[in-house]
Amino acid sequence: MSEPLLQVSGLVQEFTVRDRGGVRSGTVHAVSDVSFTLGAGETLGLVGETGSGKSTLARALLQAPRPKSGSVRFRGKELVGLKRRELLQARRDMQMVFQDPFGSLDPKWRVNQLVEEPLVAFKAGTAAGRRKRVAELLDRVGLDPGRYGKRYPRELSGGQAQRVAIARALAVDPPLLLMDEPTASLDPERRTELGALLRGLQRQHRTLVIATHDEDFAREWATRVLRVQNGIVV
Repeated sequence: MSEPLLQVSGLVQEFTVRDRGGVRSGTVHAVSDVSFTLGAGETLGLVGETGSGKSTLARALLQAPRPKSGSVRFRGKELVGLKRRELLQARRDMQMVFQDPFGSLDPKWRVNQLVEEPLVAFKAGTAAGRRKRVAELLDRVGLDPGRYGKRYPRELSGGQAQRVAIARALAVDPPLLLMDEPTASLDPERRTELGALLRGLQRQHRTLVIATHDEDFAREWATRVLRVQNGIVV
């Protein structure tokens, strides 16, 4: 057995609640003492109702924001406490697709620019190579590059924006992909297309973490499911 891709131990995430005057009025225990390991090529489903802490847990793996305490080891390297530059490099291999695609896409950028941006940020390939990669990624998520590449996010449906966000996350070919409520804005047809995409990623032995309230979806695609309730894996 090789070393797990991801090792999480005693993870705690808390947020301070303040009143209108800015005075601290309490603490929300969003994630409490969560531990698990994830092997390369596995698909982990984090299942829970709204407010259960599953999305906060997924974000804590990326240190967004950093957890209150605990350990997150990725490929054997501790992420908690990394300096900003080191953390940015680690995040190249840990990409996330957020629940609200419009909130994660710059409204002033065209689709081509949005998908290419991670490649530019990490200085991946030539300009011609990046353009080719963008077209391949859009085609892979079911969007015609010629038809959608020059559109702005406001010109997309929720499902289309979600697929652009997925293409963007896959741009730098990360070994770990985290998805927060990936079916939230998809109709049944697009949901089927997402399933086909997930199947392709699994065939490539990509490691996936899917946070969702849809237990049927999680059990259909995940190799293992963790149920989260009130910040605790139950």
